[in-house]
Amino acid sequence: MNIFVINTGSTSTKLAYFQDGKVVALREHQHPREELARLGRVINQIDFRMAVIRDAIGKSGIDVSSMDAVAGRGGLLHPLDGGVYEVSYDMLNDLHTARYGEHACNLGAVLAHELAQEWSVPAFIVDPVVTDELEDVARLTGVPGIERRSLFHALNQRGAARTVAARLGVEYEESNFIVCHMGGGISIGAHRLGRVVDVTNALDGEGPFSPERTGGLPVIPVLEMISRGETTPEQLKNVILRGGGLFAHMGSNDLRETVARMESGQDRARLVFEALAYNIAKHIASMVPALVDENGVFAVAAVVLTGGMAQSPVLIDEITRLIRYVGPVEVVVGEEEMIALAHGAERVLNGVESAHHYHAIRKSP
Repeated sequence: MNIFVINTGSTSTKLAYFQDGKVVALREHQHPREELARLGRVINQIDFRMAVIRDAIGKSGIDVSSMDAVAGRGGLLHPLDGGVYEVSYDMLNDLHTARYGEHACNLGAVLAHELAQEWSVPAFIVDPVVTDELEDVARLTGVPGIERRSLFHALNQRGAARTVAARLGVEYEESNFIVCHMGGGISIGAHRLGRVVDVTNALDGEGPFSPERTGGLPVIPVLEMISRGETTPEQLKNVILRGGGLFAHMGSNDLRETVARMESGQDRARLVFEALAYNIAKHIASMVPALVDENGVFAVAAVVLTGGMAQSPVLIDEITRLIRYVGPVEVVVGEEEMIALAHGAERVLNGVESAHHYHAIRKSP
């Protein structure tokens, strides 16, 4: 199978070409923020990013006539079960109008569809960020009308879990995993027999603090800050999503800088680093109840650590020290999202899995 993969990030476009499950061409293009800002809405970046893609295809010498499918990163849609979805008109319309929010991930399906139309092959998305398989007990909060939502790094989490399952010689759909994606945001999911039944939602301010997000905060002090006029809800939201965590404490969202300052003897850096590892471990442990069966038996094939920060040996060592009692720890680094996109398309083309069909939710008259 020949699969072309597109992964659109806020300031990057990652491209890969897979033949029979193995990557034979991989490129990452960084886009200046100011250049993208001049285009206004995210959807206005289509022509700009497509020009980059076509240039990359030309330089790579890829034979597009042999392509079997195109897989793009899934965007902000209504809540969905995980899996592979064929790009549909309803999906494209919801992404073009940013019906459920604006983010660069919305471009993945749109770009994939355009190329797929030219090459006369199907276009897919795989495990979009809106993957929602939460159980009811995981949704309920102490305030009627406010429910927990499922928004997380579904593509990388499930891809990493499948990689570890293959490594251990077990089936993903027949095993339990706790997966922690550690990037600019951190999400932690309880994967039970192929479904993510609970997850920390980093976009809603849940979970541990990260390189640039605050993670969960005590509610009363936050409300008091607002009532004193020290911040507005919009300003606070910006801090929660982009100005918290390592950035707030250390002035940089680069974990390597915190580690370097810690190793040079800075007590503050050591405290922040240890608090980061402690909070990640604490929230990993919070997923244990989701994997306890009706007989009170807890079973997990592995705790999987993945994402950019999984490349830090000192962080991996400290988290492992704190959570090894939960289960064996496995680390997955690399372009897992690209592999997950390609393998998802392959499973459908090989008949191992059926593609879901996306339908828009119609507004009531």
